[in-house]
Amino acid sequence: MAKILIAEDDPNMGRLLVENLRLSGYEPTLVADGSEAKRLFALSAFDLCILDVMMPRKDGFQLATELRAIDPRAAFIFLTAKNTQQDKKEGFQRGCDDYMTKPFDFEELLLRVNAVLDRTMGPRVEKEAVLQFGGFSLDLRERALNFKGKRSLLTEKEARLLQILALNIGRTVTRTELLTRVWGKDDPYHSKSMDVYLTRIRKHLRMDERVSLHNVHGRGYRLEAGE
Repeated sequence: MAKILIAEDDPNMGRLLVENLRLSGYEPTLVADGSEAKRLFALSAFDLCILDVMMPRKDGFQLATELRAIDPRAAFIFLTAKNTQQDKKEGFQRGCDDYMTKPFDFEELLLRVNAVLDRTMGPRVEKEAVLQFGGFSLDLRERALNFKGKRSLLTEKEARLLQILALNIGRTVTRTELLTRVWGKDDPYHSKSMDVYLTRIRKHLRMDERVSLHNVHGRGYRLEAGE
């Protein structure tokens, strides 16, 4: 379970972040100012920090610099009302992994959190190392799709896409979620690349007529597996 340090001086916003991140399977810790965030960061290992820029005692930009001095591998996302181009430029110059402005949509924040952790921690095995759907078993460690003794090796991107879809059997996964979690961003170039990988995945899935990958128009994709 990834540990996330949240530095946010607005108690309502902090509570919202903690509750939603916990429900999403993370272990969040909330502090109300930059000095306390630095103290806790030095005492415990965190996989990601979500930093408000405008905080008492120590602002988020200064805090990020000091966290990187403690651990050069520190990953952090700025969450702030400062939305000018210069503010964003300074944020990325400080080495942030992402920058979101308030007000924000929590689902989008979760996608960005997932994407940063996937890049910094590597693709994480969610729930199980082997996923079963239909007559298939997806071995995430070996990146292999097995069906009735036939073994198909997948690329990293194919395995990650199929993993997300298989963990959401029967539920539509949006294009934005797939792109953000696998490539780290939603843009036309990576969107075209994803279409190629999904076509390859569909070819693998033809081995089991009970399993199908549906294109939900205007929304995303849904993997279904009959009995």
